[in-house]
Amino acid sequence: MVNEGQIKQTDVLINEGKIEKIAASISHNGEKLIDANGKYLLPGLIDDQVHFREPGLTQKANIQTESRAAVAGGVTSFMEMPNTKPPTTTIEKLEEKYAIAKETSLANYSFYIGASNDNLEEVLKADPKNVCGIKVFMGSSTGNMLVDNEETLANLFQKAQMIIASHCEDDPMIAENLEKYIEKYGEDIPMECHPEIRSAEACYSSSSKAVALARKHGARLHILHISTAKELELFDNDIPLKDKKITSEACVHHMWFSDEDYKKKGAFIKWNPAVKTKADGEGVLAGVLNDKIDVIATDHAPHTLEEKSNKYNSAPSGGPLVQHSLQVLFDFHKQGKISLEKIVEKACHNPAILFDVEKRGYIKEGYWADLVLVDPNQSHEVNKESLHYKCGWSPFEGHTFSSSITHTIVSGHLAFENGQFNDSVKGQRLTFER
Repeated sequence: MVNEGQIKQTDVLINEGKIEKIAASISHNGEKLIDANGKYLLPGLIDDQVHFREPGLTQKANIQTESRAAVAGGVTSFMEMPNTKPPTTTIEKLEEKYAIAKETSLANYSFYIGASNDNLEEVLKADPKNVCGIKVFMGSSTGNMLVDNEETLANLFQKAQMIIASHCEDDPMIAENLEKYIEKYGEDIPMECHPEIRSAEACYSSSSKAVALARKHGARLHILHISTAKELELFDNDIPLKDKKITSEACVHHMWFSDEDYKKKGAFIKWNPAVKTKADGEGVLAGVLNDKIDVIATDHAPHTLEEKSNKYNSAPSGGPLVQHSLQVLFDFHKQGKISLEKIVEKACHNPAILFDVEKRGYIKEGYWADLVLVDPNQSHEVNKESLHYKCGWSPFEGHTFSSSITHTIVSGHLAFENGQFNDSVKGQRLTFER
């Protein structure tokens, strides 16, 4: 069991959805015994940033398919973004999503309400006890959700009673860069120009502005998908996470891929913010290790193969990641880059602390049984047949991971076992101790 900075051999008893007992040896005539000998037991991952595309964009993905992929990857809880169609910018639209998830999501779930330039009153109605946070796009986004009105931003940062999660890229700077590349290449912009168009400077400009706003108004700010080494100077690592007002997230793709991969992977690694230099990726990982970056997530954002086959300016940014994030981290561990204890801290414990998630993110008696078993010695090759995403592709295709997820338990329900799903019990709506 990897939990709270320790690795130890133990038994775990689950009863009525929760962890009833943890002990070196438990004798119990339970209805099911899972032999986890030789495997690692982790708390289920809590992914604080995914795009499952429902409603309105379900040709790419939906809550049912992507939650299954999440569970197959050891992610037992997700927090999903509002740039759907229509965007989730009202309480009514928010609750419609919760209703869909209640019927179809295999994983536990929460949904952000999206801020726009003109919905502040609606955003402030969201209940902090059962809504994960407010999403603000302070940079280009899909779904016309860019918030660039200075007065709106100031009011939001001043009045919000829950976490403001922000996508930070400087839109005017990006537009200026893009014009230069259009002048140079026309419609044939090489994909490897993406990190120059959506540059490190554009990220830092927007992130630093968001941090300044949060400090001015005392807001609770969480900056998503840090992609540059320079942005780390904006964050503290000498304050306990529970006391931090400004936090940040790293995504697995910004640490795995670099600008050297565009020639081979092309649009399949086109994300916003862009995958940048190898030094940036190493810097982001260093930020995870030194606690300037608080959580690890995915920004899972699928598009169809047809969409990704377009030229640079028409190919959308984003890709499917949630099925393989834990395996990425285990590969990093095998390479000596990160400890198992740090993986659990950043992908399980810290999201629970950061969002005040109620009774999840740890292996503790009385907590919900959200658990994942990993076989560190069973390799897994990524191919189309093994994917559970609706879009049917992965940027990791052709790679063989060193580990495999064998079992995933969601709120006490064995939802995934040796490649097979059990959809008979759905995940639960996350609640927050706020």
